[in-house]
Amino acid sequence: MIDIAELADRHLEAARADPHGRSAGVVVHDGELRQSVIALTAGSSLGEHNSPNAATLQVWQGRVRVESPAGDVEASTGHLWVLTHERHSVHAVEDSVFLLTTLTGVGRASHG
Repeated sequence: MIDIAELADRHLEAARADPHGRSAGVVVHDGELRQSVIALTAGSSLGEHNSPNAATLQVWQGRVRVESPAGDVEASTGHLWVLTHERHSVHAVEDSVFLLTTLTGVGRASHG
């Protein structure tokens, strides 16, 4: 069993100590399912990258902005968002922790 609050706190603490303001780790990797916890300090970001085959982003703490050609979306604590199939970046509007759930390796290339 995973203690989400403890995991979020641990990664946010690590992100605050990281010179780039980031911390991430795999929570679950079961076949094609992969869940990763990602913490970003306010103002830090994940640069533009391809979208996986299918993905959701669930904000556990804080507020993030996902930027893509389809438009920007902000999500805050408790929000779950289905990511677009376009290249995108993620920016922390405030100190944030989110769960990224993806399906990988299903026989097709990632979008982008």
